[in-house]
Amino acid sequence: MASDAIFIHHTDSSGYKFGEEHPFDPLRITLTIDLLKEINAISEKQMEAPPSYSEEELLSLVHRTDYLSAVKQLSEDAEFNDSSTLAQQFGLHTEDTPYFPGMHKAAMTIVSGSVAAADAVMTGRTKHAYHIAGGLHHAFPDRASGFCVYNDAAVAIKHIRQTYDARVLYIDTDVHHGDGVQWVFYDDPNVCTYSIHETGKFLFPGTGFVYEKGVDHGLGACYNVPLEPYTEDDSWLESFNVTLRKVIKAFKPDIIISQHGCDAHAYDPLSHIHCSMRIYAEIPAIIHELAHEHTDGRWIALGGGGYDIFRVVPRAWSLVWLTMIEHPIAKAVTAGEAPSLPDSWLQRWAAISPLKLPTKWLDDPSDIEPMPRRTEITEKNRAMQKIVVQDI
Repeated sequence: MASDAIFIHHTDSSGYKFGEEHPFDPLRITLTIDLLKEINAISEKQMEAPPSYSEEELLSLVHRTDYLSAVKQLSEDAEFNDSSTLAQQFGLHTEDTPYFPGMHKAAMTIVSGSVAAADAVMTGRTKHAYHIAGGLHHAFPDRASGFCVYNDAAVAIKHIRQTYDARVLYIDTDVHHGDGVQWVFYDDPNVCTYSIHETGKFLFPGTGFVYEKGVDHGLGACYNVPLEPYTEDDSWLESFNVTLRKVIKAFKPDIIISQHGCDAHAYDPLSHIHCSMRIYAEIPAIIHELAHEHTDGRWIALGGGGYDIFRVVPRAWSLVWLTMIEHPIAKAVTAGEAPSLPDSWLQRWAAISPLKLPTKWLDDPSDIEPMPRRTEITEKNRAMQKIVVQDI
């Protein structure tokens, strides 16, 4: 009998860490799982580690063999004499994505988790699967980029196409454009990529404009919703609802894969979007609704960006799982209520948090300064929405 949701996690994914000072910190996963345990929202029955897969078979679905060889070589021998040249050739020499010992094993563990989520849903074992460590959407077939070594989302989608011949809608809500996934499927009419993000005019990776619509047979299966800097909740959610609902109705997917980067929050240090926790309650609620309406409930959720690891990520990522299992907290938060976070969790992590932790699931509106250009920003986003959906 199928379950409603499973939570996929392997402890080896915590090895995916670029250094103590790097903003990508796997502690955010620990914080999230601990929060879910404190509210009794996760059980051992619902948590499972991914099985072992053939590394070459999976990774070669997306990545070039010379790139895979380089990642393994740099992972195993950090003192290799020619390492700097090799790293530069494959994008593993930057401050954003520097190579580190054990890189291949940790990145492959993340790929395995996302593929396991795909198999669990596509075989009918569960309706929903959540792989919190996944969502490394910037990696390219031949190089690393933007904190991402292997593109687990793209590999999982390729696996679904090859094994189950299903039409996939990929929804990316990270504040940074989901460029790696987009370009892998830019000519594929059976994979629709949808990314809502801060405009690439001012933010990495500098892509994701409305005119990027796909090529050849894939033309019209790529949608980008670039938002103005300092966009707030109402305009963000309006843009999301207006565009995504038309896209999914037109594309008619068999399954949804969503990437839940939570770096569009006003607290996030790496972007300029000015949203609150409200959108992180609404996003999974909307996708959950659309999955049951359009894909018979088939929905895979992945993690992604998010660099305020204490105040934002644990709440945002917990709400994805709470929505999947239809937990009362998710329903309350979506309705605008603000239940308190558990005191035990707050006390445990307050000692190492650099900033005061929020005490409720939603933000206090007075803690996020309103933007003076709200009307202008909203109008620009509405003009963009019209361009996105004009050909649907």
